[in-house]
Amino acid sequence: MRWTTEEGRDPARFRPFRRRPGEGDYVARGTGCYASPVNPVCATAAIVLRNVHKRFGDVEAVKGVDLEIPAGEVVALLGPNGAGKTTIIDMVLGLSMPTSGSVTVRGMTAREAVDAGLVAAVTQTGGLLNDIAVGDHVRIVADIFGYGKQRADEVMAQVGIAGIAHRKTQMCSGGEKQRLKFAMALIPNPELIILDEPTTGMDVAARKAFWGDIHDQALSGRTVLFATHYLEEADEYADRVVVIAEGVVVADGTTAEIRNLAAGRTVQADFPSGEAAATAAAQVRDGSIVCELQGPRLIVHTQDSDRVVAALSTAGGRNLTVTSESLEAAFLKLTERSNA
Repeated sequence: MRWTTEEGRDPARFRPFRRRPGEGDYVARGTGCYASPVNPVCATAAIVLRNVHKRFGDVEAVKGVDLEIPAGEVVALLGPNGAGKTTIIDMVLGLSMPTSGSVTVRGMTAREAVDAGLVAAVTQTGGLLNDIAVGDHVRIVADIFGYGKQRADEVMAQVGIAGIAHRKTQMCSGGEKQRLKFAMALIPNPELIILDEPTTGMDVAARKAFWGDIHDQALSGRTVLFATHYLEEADEYADRVVVIAEGVVVADGTTAEIRNLAAGRTVQADFPSGEAAATAAAQVRDGSIVCELQGPRLIVHTQDSDRVVAALSTAGGRNLTVTSESLEAAFLKLTERSNA
């Protein structure tokens, strides 16, 4: 486990640190939940789905999903269009009920958690009135949850929209509108933030700034579940990736684990001659390994790169390199495999 002070963390990569309780330090994510003003109890998982099915007439959109998300994790939900991502998010938000199975949020029903202000959402579209000012949107939500103007002003300053509080929503950019939705979502101080394709339509700078805000919320102990079609966002910001295809979970793990599960790794080594490379290939090849010969260079695709590296090194290989395929390549292989 690696510890670092906030000053020591790399600001260019919004991962993988979390505040250590009672101290000014951060602990690597995925090591368990902890107490904080936002997340005072660790015993209850943030989200639990048990054998969840959801049908729309003859169409079964979700087929027996089991998923548990501990408090404090940042989890990306990936899948092609029609995979069931939005259906799962709707059930976590209490907007839809499972046909069978159960969905609990912080140990209660999704609807109860939303009513208690424990859950907030930032969606891709909707939720704003064009002729209402930015600040009025936030103050209305603050009034609904029993907070005053001070809370609204505090949250607008926190997400960087205090300077446009008097601007009509229809005059805001896509990034500013998403920041406004984010401010509205933060009013009740939720433990869980749901993001459904939140950065669609944003430019690169706006996306980076938005994820900076989300990163700050994750450091305070909030759980974040987001669906995105930007695979680099999952790679950059998620502790864990859940891949959905045809209504089922086809992979669940860190981005590195997802890459290895789908594609393994590629090991390359140079040999004195093509004959020496062919001999080495014969030594490492088995049913799960694919070897390519390019003259004196041997390229091996394998799930067990450590064994292959050791074997090639013993056989006289030089300039050994080990690489993983991209998350995008792994994602495509996993979803194609589920459709086969």
